[in-house]
Amino acid sequence: MERKSQAKPILFFFVLVSALIETSYAGDIAIYWGQNGNEGTLSDTCATGRYKYVNIGFLHTFGNGATPGLDLVGHCNPASNGCTSHSGEIKSCQNQGIKVMLSLGGAAGSYSLASQEDAKSVADYLWNNFLGGTSSSRPLGDAVLDGIDFDIEAGSGQYWDDLARSLSAYSSQGRKVYLTAAPQCPFPDTHLGTAINTGLFDYVWIQFYNNPQAQCQYASGNTKDILNSWNQWTSINAGSIFLGLPASPEAAGNGYIPPDVLTSQILPTIKSSAKYGGVMLWSKFFDNDYSAAIINS
Repeated sequence: MERKSQAKPILFFFVLVSALIETSYAGDIAIYWGQNGNEGTLSDTCATGRYKYVNIGFLHTFGNGATPGLDLVGHCNPASNGCTSHSGEIKSCQNQGIKVMLSLGGAAGSYSLASQEDAKSVADYLWNNFLGGTSSSRPLGDAVLDGIDFDIEAGSGQYWDDLARSLSAYSSQGRKVYLTAAPQCPFPDTHLGTAINTGLFDYVWIQFYNNPQAQCQYASGNTKDILNSWNQWTSINAGSIFLGLPASPEAAGNGYIPPDVLTSQILPTIKSSAKYGGVMLWSKFFDNDYSAAIINS
């Protein structure tokens, strides 16, 4: 009798855990941080326990002879070495199992690659100033970031594949350099299609927003377009694919999905893909309860 009574709660526990696994569609959540001084600190962002990946954005100037420039709006001034104070925060995030990337580009940057040699030069700069190399002028201090995120939204699609190859080659030096990308949802992406085709990207978070004419995002109760676009994107050679979304209606011009629609009509469908990794959100400033709604789904 005593052994039977002990078994029942154990059995119930495993049934409950199985049910939660079966009905949760969250996957992991990636977030962008760095473009609004009112979004809280990097430490606070990681302490929420909601995010598995944090993209620090942006290195908005680089390549083609330009002096690299980091822009963390409202958080720090890299010109006075003010951003080195984030080194401890980055390490704290990593100690919690969170991967921290440096995001290149953005919608309002000044960047381009002029040649294969230029791509190699940029890769060397990134390695020495943000990754496992050494430099006397590391903008984020001595913290070693986990990888580089490609949020390339301007210029041509040339030489980004060379940058990816050059960065990936550094993984042979004892610590993996993770590569991530944030292409627009029209398939294939004009800027990053060739780079993604290298098969070197560990995580690809597709921006399913701000592309209303392309019919690849959610609009007015229509989930068909975004699901069709997702199915196209699952053909790419990448480690995991994420559904990139605005975290509030104010975060993007269009493409916002109400959380109840996301968790009941979209995530249950796309999670069947073997490549489904989770959801990417733009951005920490706009994410009040959206990520929580996903996690609790």
